[in-house]
Amino acid sequence: MYSRLLGIAAMTGLLLATGTATAELKKGDRVVFLGDSITQAGAGPSGYVTLVREALDKDHKDLGIEVIGAGISGNKVPDLEKRLERDVLAKKPTVVVIYIGINDVWHSQMGKGTPKDAYAKGLSNLISQIQKADARVILCTATVIGEKTDGSNSLDKMLDEYCDISREVAAKEKVQLLDLRRAFLDYLREHNKGNMDQGILTGDKVHLNAEGNKFVAKQMLSALTAAGDKSAEKSAARPGKVLRHCVLVKFKADLTPEQIKESEEAFRSLKSKIDIIKDFEWGTDVSVEGKAEGFTHCFLVTFASDKDRDTYLPHAAHKEFVTLVGPRIEKVLVVDYWTKD
Repeated sequence: MYSRLLGIAAMTGLLLATGTATAELKKGDRVVFLGDSITQAGAGPSGYVTLVREALDKDHKDLGIEVIGAGISGNKVPDLEKRLERDVLAKKPTVVVIYIGINDVWHSQMGKGTPKDAYAKGLSNLISQIQKADARVILCTATVIGEKTDGSNSLDKMLDEYCDISREVAAKEKVQLLDLRRAFLDYLREHNKGNMDQGILTGDKVHLNAEGNKFVAKQMLSALTAAGDKSAEKSAARPGKVLRHCVLVKFKADLTPEQIKESEEAFRSLKSKIDIIKDFEWGTDVSVEGKAEGFTHCFLVTFASDKDRDTYLPHAAHKEFVTLVGPRIEKVLVVDYWTKD
């Protein structure tokens, strides 16, 4: 849960530019959306693929951009690998959006999911082949399998793990990441006050309803035009400012002093393991107001940019820290803010 909350709180924008500068849309672009049943339905009359096409026709009519849906129900990463040449590369795309992951997790309940190593290797293979065809890649994280906001959807933990893999692959392969998982969670925390498992952005816990298609179309358009409006660069760094990542922790009551000290040391050691951390400080609560609500520790991590923060979250050293300390935490609160350097 700690890793998931860090990921949610980290988002000051929905688009993460994790590699080199992205290319803006240009005349004659052919955009292919590659995915599963969500994308297959997205090519329907009111689906997200159609909404993207209509928006581009309206706002960039002079560019003559072609939008193609290449979604097939039930597909997982290995399925995309098998049909990449036929359904994508043969169409000579200039931009390919990979929106996959739900079935790789969901089908695990039937013993037909995709192992983590095959999932990571498959994503990298897809990206490599698409790049060899001189097309720009936008890799999306999966969205939701249940819309509850308290982490009680049965596959939340596994889905978050697979989304972390997608983030790591995007960073490793230096391609643009559209973090739909974080975007959905952020939206649902605000709009799903009743903690319903469906009906906000999906009609059945997974597949998009009308509002969900509109929401995804908006995120896709932001990703496709990111370089054109320079939003990615603006969000990545702010001259004269730094990004503070503030983590408040309430440890479980049954921890020993030795376990708490070990946790403190583990957090403090991250600065020596992750060189993009600009500064780090921490302390324990000494307030006399009695309003700490049980939070005893405050850890403050400073980054030079959004990009550094977004690299830190899935970093191997940070994940190792979360594995150790996460189970010891009863409650965590994360706030990120910009301040003067």
